[in-house]
Amino acid sequence: MDVIDIKTFVPSKDYEVSKSFYSEIGFKSEYVTDDLTLFENGDCLFFLQRFYNEELAKNFMLQICVSDIYDAHEICSNSESKSKITPIQQESWGKVFYLWGPAGELLHITQLGS
Repeated sequence: MDVIDIKTFVPSKDYEVSKSFYSEIGFKSEYVTDDLTLFENGDCLFFLQRFYNEELAKNFMLQICVSDIYDAHEICSNSESKSKITPIQQESWGKVFYLWGPAGELLHITQLGS
């Protein structure tokens, strides 16, 4: 098998609120169907689906690697649709902050390196 791409399907509790959330944090949306939206930022893409399962959503995580964690934190802090955000933390492998989306999904916003 020669894999050339992979995309995840992110759950949403309130599809419209989740679409707003991902737009607020810098992703461009593209209509696919009434129940599916493709989100893009650079070469990174994922699908937002009109589907909610609490157990799945509360355990769903994405690592999003960024080039400027401080810029990303400011943008994400301004999101009106987020559930929760932490301060930036220094780890041995780089910097990270945690952002919870409206369905309870957890985004690990990461800048690798110093």
